[in-house]
Amino acid sequence: SRLRAAIQSARAANMPKENIERAIDKSNNSNGEDFESLRYEGFGPSKIAVIIETLTDNKNRTASNIRTIFQKNEGSLGTKGSASHNFIQTGIIKISKDEIPEEKILDLATDAGAQECFSFNDFYEIHCNKNELYNIKQKLESGINNFLLTNIEWRPINKIQLTKDAENKAIHFIESLNDDDDVQNVYTNLDLMRDIS
Repeated sequence: SRLRAAIQSARAANMPKENIERAIDKSNNSNGEDFESLRYEGFGPSKIAVIIETLTDNKNRTASNIRTIFQKNEGSLGTKGSASHNFIQTGIIKISKDEIPEEKILDLATDAGAQECFSFNDFYEIHCNKNELYNIKQKLESGINNFLLTNIEWRPINKIQLTKDAENKAIHFIESLNDDDDVQNVYTNLDLMRDIS
C-alpha cells in the first residue's frame, strides 16, 4: 500500500514513467543497503536558486555528480542555507476534481484551516502550513475519500523570469539534475513559461 501511494503521488506530480520505474528498480536492488536523504543548494544559470533533494547509498558519488552538473551549466553549488532562504516549505495536498465539486472544495479547505486553494485542469491544490499538513488532511477526509498527493515542498517566495535563451539554459540544467538517479526532487525559483515535468 505504501508503494501504491508513492506511485500515485509520483504520477500526480507528473513524474515521468521511466523515473518511477527507475526508483522502484533501485529500491528492489538495494540489497538492504542504507540510503540517506540529502539536500543540496546552489545557484544555476542566470543565478536561479535551486534546492535538490536526493536519496543515495553513496553521498560522495551524489555530491560529485551534482557538483559536475552545476559546473557544466555555469552554476555554483552552495552550502546548506545558501539558497533555501529564497523558499518556504509548504504543505501541499492535491485532490482530483472527480472527488468534490469546485463550489464545495473552497469552503472545505477554509474550514480545515488551509491557507490557499487553487483549481487546475484536473485537480485542486491546497496549500497550508507545513506543521499543520496532516491535521488539515485529516479534516479534509470528512468530505474527501482519495488524495492524489500529500507532501511538503519548497515553494519560491518570489519567482524570476528570464529571456528565452537564458530560460532554455536553465531548463537544460534542471533536466540534467532530474536525470541523475539519486535526485528525487528539484525546486527552483524560475518562473517557467512551459512545463518540464
